[in-house]
Amino acid sequence: MVANGEKQQGHRPGIYKQKNKGHKHGKHRTKGEIERENKGRVSVTALTKKQRKEQKRMDRRHKANQLRRNKKDMVLTEKRRLGSRDGPPHLVAVVPLHAGVDAGAITKLLRGEGAGGVVHQEQCIGGVSDSFGLILPRFKQRFTFLNHSTADMHSLLDVAKIADSLVFVLDSTEGWDSYGDYCLSCLFAQGLPSHALVCQGVSDLPVKKRVESRRALSKITESRFPDAHLFSLDSEQGATLLLRHLGSQRQRKLGFRSRRAHLLGQHITFMPNSPVEGTGGGPTGLGTLCVSGYVRGRPLQVNSLVHISGHGDFQLSQIDAPSDPLPINLTTRAVKHGKGGDVDMVVGPLGEGDEDEIPVRVLMKADPSCRESLQTEAEVDPMDGEQTWPTESELLEAEEARKHKRVMKVPKGTSDYQATWIVDDEEDNGEMDEESSDDDDDDDDMMDEAMDGEDEEINSQDLGSCCGEEEEDEKEEEEEVCCTERAGADQRYDECMDEAAEEEGLKRYREARANEMFPDEVDTPLDAAARMRFQRYRGLKSFRSSPWDPMENLPLNYSRIFQFQSYERTRHRVLAEAAAEEEGAMVGWYVTLHIIDVPFSVMESVHSGKPLVLVSLLPHEQKMSVMHVLVRRHPSNTEPIKSKEELIFHCGFRRFRASPIFSQHTSADKHKMERFLQPDAPTVVSVYAPITFSPAGVLLFKQRNNGIQDLVAIGSLLSCDPQRVVLKRIVLSGHPFKINRRSAVVRYMFFNREDIMWFKPVELRTKWGRRGHIKEALGTHGHMKCVFDNQLRSQDTVLMNLYKRVYPRWTYDPYVPLPLPWVKRDSTLELDDLEME
Repeated sequence: MVANGEKQQGHRPGIYKQKNKGHKHGKHRTKGEIERENKGRVSVTALTKKQRKEQKRMDRRHKANQLRRNKKDMVLTEKRRLGSRDGPPHLVAVVPLHAGVDAGAITKLLRGEGAGGVVHQEQCIGGVSDSFGLILPRFKQRFTFLNHSTADMHSLLDVAKIADSLVFVLDSTEGWDSYGDYCLSCLFAQGLPSHALVCQGVSDLPVKKRVESRRALSKITESRFPDAHLFSLDSEQGATLLLRHLGSQRQRKLGFRSRRAHLLGQHITFMPNSPVEGTGGGPTGLGTLCVSGYVRGRPLQVNSLVHISGHGDFQLSQIDAPSDPLPINLTTRAVKHGKGGDVDMVVGPLGEGDEDEIPVRVLMKADPSCRESLQTEAEVDPMDGEQTWPTESELLEAEEARKHKRVMKVPKGTSDYQATWIVDDEEDNGEMDEESSDDDDDDDDMMDEAMDGEDEEINSQDLGSCCGEEEEDEKEEEEEVCCTERAGADQRYDECMDEAAEEEGLKRYREARANEMFPDEVDTPLDAAARMRFQRYRGLKSFRSSPWDPMENLPLNYSRIFQFQSYERTRHRVLAEAAAEEEGAMVGWYVTLHIIDVPFSVMESVHSGKPLVLVSLLPHEQKMSVMHVLVRRHPSNTEPIKSKEELIFHCGFRRFRASPIFSQHTSADKHKMERFLQPDAPTVVSVYAPITFSPAGVLLFKQRNNGIQDLVAIGSLLSCDPQRVVLKRIVLSGHPFKINRRSAVVRYMFFNREDIMWFKPVELRTKWGRRGHIKEALGTHGHMKCVFDNQLRSQDTVLMNLYKRVYPRWTYDPYVPLPLPWVKRDSTLELDDLEME
């Protein structure tokens, strides 16, 4: 309350008023302060990281729209360039997927003049006789068609690698047969380009059944091609629709070919070397191969290496530019029909007198100082790592030490320091092999197989009796069949059977079944010491965390290979440089490549009717290293595939034979080796092979004794890493003899006291999850007392894990034999089906 009506005075702070410090906001400016200071001005210099964050939202949105528009224009430009005047002709391969279809009728309709006024020009593509070029003036496009058979699987895969589009010819009722489905599996695994489906014979059906037939065929094809359009090609109108679809459809981009320059040979000549230029001149020696064709993918460099599919890597000497055999620049002339009649445009190619003949000119020549080398292996210096010559005092000391040196038998790999702690054993009569070689792993594998096969030999009689009972039952059922016909069929079936292959297959099936039931378990030998038999193995405290030096005890083959300090960094750099390359023979040019030092067998392959496919290699892709491929087992193959077994690889544009090893696909630094290719899990396949930068599809085939090649697995390139540690595991098993509370007496793991003391530091485990270690040996017959973290059960099994590092075999062979032709394959299958019935 205010007394006497006086006005209340406000409080004013004194000089001792507390003043708090202002908030330290980092001395940064707000957006409004920045706008007021800049006053709309934009810096000419490049924006810093901090300034880029300060851009407005609309600016970032406009920039994203501009990038999106540029990428869209780039895709449209590339699409419009294919088949046009500035780009290569649209390469189309016609592939029949059924034995009853006629692919020649399809190409005949496409070649006809009634298919939209097409002007066609006959030409031969390399060794492929049934090929031709088409020019469509109405669409301003040009095509090159190849009528390729599926009998030669290698040629089919090579053509599919470079074809822009595939035309699959289907049967009007069945679609494709069993072999056609096999071809589709291979093509899908390799990478399928743009494609179209064509069927024949629909017009021959009654009108009421045509719709039903197309509906049934569409239901069959939707499993493989869910979004593909089915064309009925029985008339020239259907041919015009197919050509329009091929020219306007979206092109599927395959990574392994879009990053490399590739070419299909259209005109090929061979000039043998003279005896002065090189050795082997003549019809069967080396020479210069001149290959003409259209450059595709990327610009082609004259100093880079080229790979001819199926024949190897070679160098270029020069690149020429001949005249284009399929020009799209056409002349038109007007023709009037009578007075005031309509004007028709008659379209035709340029004649011989319309323009002067263009001489062949040399585009570029190779520079020997800049040309890529053909060196595939590193130079090995046998004296590398050797010590210098010792002094006289060192020689005298070594001579005195040799005189007083005690000779003893020690395990392989033991150092001199460790040998001094080993006591001589007169009872041990085992002989040591002082020489170490790369075949030690193979010897261990053979001994493992021999020990694994002991139980199989014991049970062979029982299995034989079971098989005999089954054969008797089958004979009783077959008595109803005519005896004479059956005898003749049995005789033909026995003549086609390979008994050695049957025995090998039975052995492989038994090994796979034993490995599935008892993974990695081996028996301790009775006639040899376990410390000698498993001297190359070691125990690990933890497979995940225990260290393993990747540079320890490398084999001699590792001195022949190349390795990257960082494979991923090198891969990104090489691919970026290839994408930014703007020199050389550009895409769409018709050029002639002069390839030097080519064997005459390449020309023989062309004469036999096989297409010639060339690809330009990126830097380092001719050098050998350890390549890793991630694959999955193909469901059509159920035969056991053992590690280090020879397989056929189709990796990108290459194909070769090699003996790989299998391992698990994990993110750890150590990977467990798989003895067999697993059917239900991804597997890493490691092999000595030329370096190839991913991405690239990989197909694995296995060749039978009769020449048939079966598709085993499909996948893609994973990496190039020689330091990837692959460990082979063996498991020694023992059985509890006497069980106490936490200790137990275990037998049958070892059979002498010395082996128990040798493996005493290794940890034990059981199938039921118990862990323990060896405490002491009991007696001299292999009984040992073990201590565990809990009491064992009587039905439990004691296990010991041992590991050693394994490497693939150096069996790389670029020569791959041709697979069995389709006709013989069908006859063989029909014979098998007849006998099975």
